[in-house]
Parts: sequence; C-alpha cells; structure tokens
Amino acid sequence: MYTQDRRKMRQFFVDVWIKHKNNAPMEAIEQIIAKVIELHPEHHSLLENEDKALEQDYLPEMGQTNPFLHMSMHIAIHEQLSVDRPVGIRDIYQALLQKLQDAHDVEHQIMDCLGEMMWQAQRTGGTPDEKLYLKCLKKRCKK
Repeated sequence: MYTQDRRKMRQFFVDVWIKHKNNAPMEAIEQIIAKVIELHPEHHSLLENEDKALEQDYLPEMGQTNPFLHMSMHIAIHEQLSVDRPVGIRDIYQALLQKLQDAHDVEHQIMDCLGEMMWQAQRTGGTPDEKLYLKCLKKRCKK
C-alpha cells in the first residue's frame, strides 16, 4: 500500500474493491480501505473501470478532486486515530463526533486540517507541523 508509485497505489485500491465485492479474505489494511471505499459510492464506478482508475489525472486547477488522495487521507486519519498521533487527536475526534454525530463528517473536518498542514509543509519545504494541525482541529471543535 505504501508506495510512491501512483499506478501501484491505485491498483491496490482497485484490487481491494474487487476483493470486497467478491467477499474474498482481506488483510486488516484492506478492510479499512474497503470501508473507506464503501463510504464513497461516487467512486465505485471508477474503481470498476481499471484503465480509467489507473491512468486518469486530476487537476486542481480544473476544479477536480483526486478520489485516491481523498480516500488515502481517510486512511491516514484512521491510522492517526489508531495510535493517537498527534497526541490528542482521539480526544478531538470524540469531541467532533459528539458535536457532528457523523463519523464520516468528522473525518472530513479532520481532513481539511490535515490538508492544510500538508500544504503548509509543502509550501515552506518543511516538515508537517502537528501543533498547527491540532490548533486547526481544536478550532473546529469550538465552531
């Protein structure tokens, strides 16, 4: 799953979706990915069209959202919650869940802050700033 090769990463999503549809046994990470895919029915047809899934470009300047990036961010959030890193993210997640009452909506709130942190790191050439990330998340709890 963890690769810099876009095609291999996308192929992994396609393969997991095929396994899921066929009720094939899956490893733990595959089960998480299948759940994320299930929550995004708008991407099911893409994953069922392997050629398109592997080759299509998504250009932000054209207003396009990369579904693989979006689903990968959900997976990253699951991983963060599983180890409570950055420290305190589980508590923030629980607070947002109490407020919003929908786990998927909570992940999207977290994703906005995660994306901002990653964008800032890329823009400055630095490392992701967990303090900035937690600050953004805490603001969402107060809104």
